[in-house]
Amino acid sequence: MPKRSANLAKRLQGKRVCVCLGAGGVGKTTTSAALAFGLAARGQKVAVVTIDPARRLAAALGLGELSGEPRQIDSELLAAQGVAPPGELWAMALDVKRTFDDVITRLSPDNASREEILTNPVYRELSSAVSGVQELGAVTKLYELNAEHDFDVIVLDTPPSRNALDFLTAPENMLHFLEGRALKVFLAPGGIAARFLGRGTGLVFAIFARVTGVDMLGELSTFFRSLSGVIDGFGERIRGVAELLREGTTSFLIVTSPEHEPAREAVFLAEQLTEAGMARNGAIVNRVHLHGLDGLAVEEVEALLTGELGDSLARRTANNLADFDVLVRRDRDTIARLRKELDEPNPMIVPHLDEDIQDLAGLARIAGYLFA
Repeated sequence: MPKRSANLAKRLQGKRVCVCLGAGGVGKTTTSAALAFGLAARGQKVAVVTIDPARRLAAALGLGELSGEPRQIDSELLAAQGVAPPGELWAMALDVKRTFDDVITRLSPDNASREEILTNPVYRELSSAVSGVQELGAVTKLYELNAEHDFDVIVLDTPPSRNALDFLTAPENMLHFLEGRALKVFLAPGGIAARFLGRGTGLVFAIFARVTGVDMLGELSTFFRSLSGVIDGFGERIRGVAELLREGTTSFLIVTSPEHEPAREAVFLAEQLTEAGMARNGAIVNRVHLHGLDGLAVEEVEALLTGELGDSLARRTANNLADFDVLVRRDRDTIARLRKELDEPNPMIVPHLDEDIQDLAGLARIAGYLFA
């Protein structure tokens, strides 16, 4: 892999989609918002799709009421914090159920078919509570934004998952389902689904219906048959986003922290991206401890501070710096290992901050580190 410049703006030149990928809890949502801000500060029209933003970050982005559609960040809000970029910053928080409802509404052949799907209890469960639905919702929204809007760049924050790879495999998994035998069985007329599932499974469904009053097998059959009018269109969208993730205009940024598990996940994700033929344009290491004893002994630091702070406070401060020094050395070791294992000589480093990001000025500060 060729050596790359640390300049993030150059790395992302010509990219239309930028996906922030990484383990949960490493600051992907804040990083995605800051990345979008940094691109808008360079004159581009940018949309950021956030996943479950913290309340303060949502408020900073003007998303006090979470919206399932992109909204432009108020220019007055930006100007009031002294960070008005020359480009446009748009933001939205992913609403998975609304995303699927919109797709069903667009693809249904008529109103009756649409209502039959939207009111089906199986659909309500699938569109809100099933594992993996956030990942599928994210790629579905990505397809829509790319196909129907004129953004220069779309920045996508991927769902907080124990396995970040779920996002990459969501389109293929859905295509396998749409084109698989199981769906064809449910779409077939004449009760074939019940015979296919077998007597034992049919008995379970019968007992479930008697206890709950819900004919689950019937609901499933009705649901899948009602889907027949939208399956082709939905499959086309999923194939489109699967191709989009491999296009030259799509870039993946791996976001991690210096802790052991997220860093290990970052290396694994990089390997999977390479195997899948998806372009990786860098790594971002969040929450890095930069300042400790800076090579001095605790006693030397204490002596330097005594004149100004007094003996007791100087000793406490020096000991506190010694605690941080342990983290500093850990983070340096982790970054050195990531440079080697990711073949990434210049990862973007964002220092550990004492406060949460809660306004646009804070996002601008993070963007400054990303684009340094």
